[in-house]
Amino acid sequence: MRPLESLEQLFKRFREPAGLIRHGGHVVEVTATHFRVGGLSRSARMGDVVEFRTPRGTRSGEIVQISPGSALVAPFDSSADTGLGQEVFNRGAIAIRPGDSWRGRVVDALARPMDNAGPLLPGVNTETPEVPAPLRRQRVDAPFRTGVRVIDIFTPLCYGQRLGIFAGSGVGKSTLLAMLASADAFDTVVVALVGERGREVREFLEDTLGEQTMAKTVAVVATSDESAMMRRRAPDTAMRIAEYYRDRGDRVLLVLDSITRLAHALREVATGTGEPPVARGYPASVFTDLPKLLERAGPGAEGRGSVTAILSVLVDGDDHNDPVADSVRGILDGHVVLDRAIAEQGRYPAVNPLSSISRLAPRAWTDDQRTLANRLKAMIANFEDTRDIRLLGAYQAGADPELDLAVRQVPVIYEALTQGTEDPRSIDPFADLAMHLKSKEKPVDQQV
Repeated sequence: MRPLESLEQLFKRFREPAGLIRHGGHVVEVTATHFRVGGLSRSARMGDVVEFRTPRGTRSGEIVQISPGSALVAPFDSSADTGLGQEVFNRGAIAIRPGDSWRGRVVDALARPMDNAGPLLPGVNTETPEVPAPLRRQRVDAPFRTGVRVIDIFTPLCYGQRLGIFAGSGVGKSTLLAMLASADAFDTVVVALVGERGREVREFLEDTLGEQTMAKTVAVVATSDESAMMRRRAPDTAMRIAEYYRDRGDRVLLVLDSITRLAHALREVATGTGEPPVARGYPASVFTDLPKLLERAGPGAEGRGSVTAILSVLVDGDDHNDPVADSVRGILDGHVVLDRAIAEQGRYPAVNPLSSISRLAPRAWTDDQRTLANRLKAMIANFEDTRDIRLLGAYQAGADPELDLAVRQVPVIYEALTQGTEDPRSIDPFADLAMHLKSKEKPVDQQV
């Protein structure tokens, strides 16, 4: 049966004369990151993939600019590796054909296998999934548990939500992403590692995610030493895979680490085409490409599944108001802020509940849970606002009953919210918190 299917695909490919004709041109200019091809302008389209031969084999790139006499190409390899007069052929738009057997596999930004587990079996559907129209999307109203207590109490999530994790480097965002990816609420997980250190990829997939989660995961990897085009394309490939499983009816979790490195890749490609910067070196196209990608996540059309997107935002210099962080925050349905000061105290996940917010939390909380969460936030705010006063010795017990309660309870709450990857997942976080508070409660005769 499989040879017959191959023959059928071959026939479909060459039954039209266009399948036998390749449009080509010649390299007329080469720079460090791009090269220009003459003779392709009339047949080229933005985003088309071109191929060219080098002494080291066939290489490819993507058309990123078209002018009347030539087309500008950004290679997928780290360097152009071509010379003047080199023949270049247009292969058309890139085709990502996910299949049911892709779960458990690791691919690169062009959907080529990286895990030495054999070739990927392509799916039947070759069309790019359409973004559901706003009024055709399902409503987001079904909550789920992540198993991470601090998230489920203060920023609960719903299927189809888009959440950002904002943090500086080395604060634990990748570990938190892995803990969220291990939630039992999803049928399929798609992980996009953009600009990650190559050393950490295997550790993240094998140790942090674990074998059980990896079995239902498709990982798309573009490390920091790869070209800007590969880092730019990896999130799109991951989104296409997530959209395939969404349209199949799955509840999909898309984890993107990180959106900031994607913005850096977009900036590098855009400046290579001559686009001027508008905000801290970022060209305007960066702030139009980010919403185009993120809006594809969310609930699907009626009768389909959903894509819940959790992405990390690496804030440069711990500045949460840099252009990328500020732009992404306005697109998302909530944000979790990881605080370096909390991490330095050894409390992980280093989530600051006062700065974090989930816009869909009212749909996930019950009335009692909402009241309790707000009460806990007020207590934590009171405790943190008076920290300096208490360190100076100006605090006197009994002068403010609310502060007295915060001083007694908040350290215990912090202890209850501390959770590592090796700790069991929380089924009922509010019950776990109440049980921990009760276990630390002193008898009345000792509260003097």
